[in-house]
Amino acid sequence: MSELHKFLFDGLPVRGALVRLDDAWTDILARRQANDATGAWPPPVAELLGEMAAAGVLMQSNIKFNGALVLQIFGDGPVKVAVVEVQHDLSLRATAKVVGDVAIDDRLPDLVNVHNRGRCAITLDPRDKFPGQQPYQGVVPRHGDHREKLGKLSDVLQHYMLQSEQLDTTLVLAADDKVAAGLLIQRLPMEGEGNLAGSLVSKANEDEIGLNEHYNRIAILAASLKREELLELDADTILRRLFWEEKVLRFPAQQPRFACTCSRDRVANMIRGLGQPEADSIVAEQGQIEVGCDFCGQQYRFDAVDAAQLFTSPGDQPPVTSAVQ
Repeated sequence: MSELHKFLFDGLPVRGALVRLDDAWTDILARRQANDATGAWPPPVAELLGEMAAAGVLMQSNIKFNGALVLQIFGDGPVKVAVVEVQHDLSLRATAKVVGDVAIDDRLPDLVNVHNRGRCAITLDPRDKFPGQQPYQGVVPRHGDHREKLGKLSDVLQHYMLQSEQLDTTLVLAADDKVAAGLLIQRLPMEGEGNLAGSLVSKANEDEIGLNEHYNRIAILAASLKREELLELDADTILRRLFWEEKVLRFPAQQPRFACTCSRDRVANMIRGLGQPEADSIVAEQGQIEVGCDFCGQQYRFDAVDAAQLFTSPGDQPPVTSAVQ
């Protein structure tokens, strides 16, 4: 079962979280592989998405927010876009659009940052919006301060967290065809609470960047975690091996899971947005309107009668006879 473990270092301004996605991750991969229209993702793309899924759960768990955290990478390589969405209850879904050939040994710059124009965006979309409220979105380029390409997703997100929250952050991410996992270590803010929306931008937090000895020591230990260890070892073993000299205060484990928010009603609203002439044109050409969810593979089909009813107000629809009932 997938698990998220959050913890603090007793008496130190450092927090952490460790996630291991087992069934949640393999469910995503299995649904994609079962989709006849797309087939499985190439292994390097699946690895990227797995790391994004682990990172998305870690970041969502670190904020007090009733809504969805959406992590997106827009690429200028064979991967046009990769998306992970994590809800406040840690349900998640993921997808990617591949538009070119992917070599088996391709890595992050080859997939999404060939010409150094890739971008990473993190969106916080509130569940219950106030009138006129828009989702918060932060965008960071896929290169460092000197326009050097960042070779790992963890480098990109650490750079983002430092810019948006002014908090030192260490991320270790890994994924294969069975597990997606991640470890996050972060210096606690000097004031306020972290929320990815810039509320921690302050001189107190900025002045502390890179200077806290306790965080620096623990970050070095975290960065020593090898990919194979992160994928193969359980949470207890990892935390004991890395931080055996520290007093770690752990919170009850949480269970991330796969869940998709698509529905027939949402697809119907999308078709209404096309307008009746466009919908009628699709039905005339294809016999029906078929929409597949990129996240879960569910197929939604609307025949000519279904499509016509979408544009008919309830008062205009004929009454249902007892024979039909």
